Amino acid sequence: MHSSSLSTSSPITSSSHPLQPYGWDADWEAEFAPYTEQGCLPGRVVRVDRGQCDVVTADGVVRADTAFVTPHDPLRVVCTGDWAAVDPEGGNPRYVRAYLPRRTAFVRSTSSKRSEGQILAANVDHAIVAVSLAAELDLARIERFLALAWESGAQPLVVLTKADLVPDPVTLAHLVQDVETAAPGVPVLSVSAEQGEGLDVLAAVVSDSTAVLLGQSGAGKSTLANALLGEDVMGVQAIRDVDGKGRHTTTTRNLLALPGGGVLIDTPGLRGVGLWDAGNGVDQVFAEIAELAEQCRFHDCAHRSEPGCAVLAAVDSGALPERRLESYRKLMRENQRIVAKTDARVRAEIRKEWKRRGAIGKAAMEAKRGGLR
Repeated sequence: MHSSSLSTSSPITSSSHPLQPYGWDADWEAEFAPYTEQGCLPGRVVRVDRGQCDVVTADGVVRADTAFVTPHDPLRVVCTGDWAAVDPEGGNPRYVRAYLPRRTAFVRSTSSKRSEGQILAANVDHAIVAVSLAAELDLARIERFLALAWESGAQPLVVLTKADLVPDPVTLAHLVQDVETAAPGVPVLSVSAEQGEGLDVLAAVVSDSTAVLLGQSGAGKSTLANALLGEDVMGVQAIRDVDGKGRHTTTTRNLLALPGGGVLIDTPGLRGVGLWDAGNGVDQVFAEIAELAEQCRFHDCAHRSEPGCAVLAAVDSGALPERRLESYRKLMRENQRIVAKTDARVRAEIRKEWKRRGAIGKAAMEAKRGGLR
């Protein structure tokens, strides 16, 4: 097992509150004060499905309607991890009236032609990227996950699962080193849930915090979740030997309490992880390229063929792997496209709104003129 730059989160301050194990603290309590005056109960959303959600409150888990927190903007819908204001007991149905402003949000782009964002989890402290050692490492995909994780505001963590399938410690050390090269500033752990190796370190890192578990199908997320939870909560499917892939075990995002304090949000296997306005996240994943770029002769250097390019010089000298530069270029191009599409969609919606208001104004003027006749 290997780790770097690991640190546990600070303890939650509001220890007397029954929601403390789920992340409730003095700051959340202060923000919730206006809703307390309205008679609402605080709770954390543990699952969302079919226009309703499960919310854990001081009185237990409440099933509530989400009609008031399901706007047209997919980034503003209530999601797993939100802190919600729920109707008191007696209402039928009970509603989630609002949710508190998010501290962090894990967002990816959808596959729709509208290029909308999709929020996967809210108020996350650690983003655990699970990568199976049963298949060949895809460093570019790891970099993609990490860009989204950094952009969310959470602290990324790469967990190499099924380490027992790599019995040679030298080979395992090389694999860890490869991932560390692709993940500067990110802790990398090798873990075997089957044999219990590395789980104590991982459990200590996510204790008293909110962690989201991310990765492809077959990455071992459900097995890892069960190991952290100390019980068989998530079903586990067998993996195809050919390519190391499995079927989607988790079909919804579920927030589960960890035995040592804190919570874990398990997510379905993600086939696609499109970037969503993640320019800062990409820069953090490729921090060494950002540092080299500051030494380029031209401040707007594209790192293609410009004279005095420090990035290209680093590639030529072998200090920067060419694969890293190609991955950086690909993610930057993708992110620029999604930002441009989003800006275009926003402008179109603004124009549509202007036309609507103009039509209303014109109708009002005509009605006024008619009344003066």
